[in-house]
Amino acid sequence: MGEVEESGEMNSSERRVGIIYDEKMCKHHTPDGDYHPENPNRIRVIWNKLLANNIPQRCVVLSGKEAEDKYLMAVHSKNHVNLIRNISSKQFDSRRNGIASKLNSIYFNEGSSEAAYLAAGSVLELAERIAKGDLNSGAAIVRPPGHHAEYDEAMGFCLFNNVAVAASFLLDGRPELGVKKILIVDWDVHHGNGTQKTFWNDSRVLFFSVHRHEFGGFYPGNDDGFYTMIGEGPGTGYNINVPWEHARCGDADYLAVWDHILIPVAKKFDPDMIIVSAGFDAAVGDPLGGCCVTPYGYSVMLKKLMDFAQGKIMLALEGGYNLDSIANSFLACMKVLLEDKPVSGSVEAYPFESTWRVIQAVRKKLSSYWPALADELPLKLTIQNAPHPHILISNSDSEGEDEKAPSIDSEIVQEVMEPFSKLKVEDNQDQVAASSTSWRSELSKIDIWYASFGSNMWKPRFLCYIEGGQVDGMKKPCTGSMDKNLPKEILWKIFPHRLYFGRDSTRTWGPGGVAFLHPDSSVGEKTYMCLYKITLEQFNDVLLQENVSSYEMNSPVFDLAALQSIKNKGSISLEVFKSGWYHNVVYLGNERDIPILTMTCSISDAESFKLGEFPVRRPSKEYANTLVKGLVEGGQLSEEEAIAYIEEASSKPLC
Repeated sequence: MGEVEESGEMNSSERRVGIIYDEKMCKHHTPDGDYHPENPNRIRVIWNKLLANNIPQRCVVLSGKEAEDKYLMAVHSKNHVNLIRNISSKQFDSRRNGIASKLNSIYFNEGSSEAAYLAAGSVLELAERIAKGDLNSGAAIVRPPGHHAEYDEAMGFCLFNNVAVAASFLLDGRPELGVKKILIVDWDVHHGNGTQKTFWNDSRVLFFSVHRHEFGGFYPGNDDGFYTMIGEGPGTGYNINVPWEHARCGDADYLAVWDHILIPVAKKFDPDMIIVSAGFDAAVGDPLGGCCVTPYGYSVMLKKLMDFAQGKIMLALEGGYNLDSIANSFLACMKVLLEDKPVSGSVEAYPFESTWRVIQAVRKKLSSYWPALADELPLKLTIQNAPHPHILISNSDSEGEDEKAPSIDSEIVQEVMEPFSKLKVEDNQDQVAASSTSWRSELSKIDIWYASFGSNMWKPRFLCYIEGGQVDGMKKPCTGSMDKNLPKEILWKIFPHRLYFGRDSTRTWGPGGVAFLHPDSSVGEKTYMCLYKITLEQFNDVLLQENVSSYEMNSPVFDLAALQSIKNKGSISLEVFKSGWYHNVVYLGNERDIPILTMTCSISDAESFKLGEFPVRRPSKEYANTLVKGLVEGGQLSEEEAIAYIEEASSKPLC
């Protein structure tokens, strides 16, 4: 399909390693020339590092090749392919930025179409050469990256899903090449949501992703990357997610996952070829990843994979935003492909305790599909762990690291986590600040009772939402409210509503159910609730922290008009927090002429819990303990009575 541009001087004993780099992919950049982490220098520094170390001279250097639409449309919709093909044309000059603003973390310019077609086509070209046997292995230095791109949507800097296009081509476009099973290893720090969805039902592809997840709090910010997402239909068991609970994971953590999950499964799967979605944003010093993998760590991870598929491995660049780190890490991987002497280094640290916990959860979930994962890991192994990393409170509620972590520019984080349209706020900073101050001043004069039925019944836990911080058992800190004044009064009441526990896990508490209150009252039900007298301004901030990891509160989500309306409606579902689990504000009456409000799921969500569409789960010990403390310290129940109360709510069927 492509022509060899240059063949280096290789020894006959060396493996034939292909490499693709095309300067034309650098034409894709921000339309206004502003800095962006996904920029042309990413691939330039890799290429220059390889040149300086005589790597291309020892490889088969292939010219870039644009992908054909028919292969792109095996993974993406016709509308999506048409959009990316035409977005850089003159007919889109006036609309280009507007289209990008509606997408999640995407920009377009006059060079985006060509770069996207080259990135996808180059990965496909190299994959075909390896599958045919022309090459033993290879690496594609391409951009824009691809693993976030979905069937009908560009997102997360990704326009086409380069790796998915190549894998689909080998399996369906060139079956005569004999590639019947492909292992895709995604070690980018972000979950490869697009690749996962492409092969969700396909047992010919074993998709493995290890990524920072934080119970859905890290980009792309959903539950798709949790370990319970294992595929469907024929693909059940062929989708493996290893979700880190926090930042700072390094070589020891990744290699433990390789040894105790990936390698045992790969032995059984026995792939015909391996494609690595090689993002290097988990590398030391990356401004977006916050993890600590070294070049040595990447080289060992790749070396372990070389034992499979006769070494038929292709690396395709995904993320990675520290220029030194991606260059050094890519060089280390190229030396592995060329079978050079190993990169110097060692792994002396132990994995985090949370790493062993995640590994054991993944093994248990997949053990019925992969018997090699069925055995319990020996205690003498899992007790060897590093201290939990100290995480500072972050204003974004998602990106705070300890002082040794790389500094993260807040605007860059915003670019990663939110659509580009959010960046336009900068032009109106003064107006936004004035607007925010105005509504806060107004709502700070209005008192409400916030009625809590879950962990917030324990005062120290609730104060995390006011003052910031966390209590024992919480996996992440709260940012706190703008107004950090303590509740003016606290009292307890009993309400005729059903208490139950649901969800598999949460960002704050980890695995286990959390408390929900059925929005409708029911005779015979009894739920203890702790009422905090706070301002309506503070209530808005609590709503925010209960439902989303970040959101600009330039205006209230629950204002005076909503407060008046809810007295007649009984409840109001907040559209802006629709993706959250506590977006439904429920009115429970008045106490001394002050309205009592709580937040829970919607009626439709409660019905989904009842029907089994959403999981009903017992709470974890840590979470249940906060409820017990709240009830006991609040003088409502003895410890034994509190435990029995929670047990009844956990075990009684929803009806």
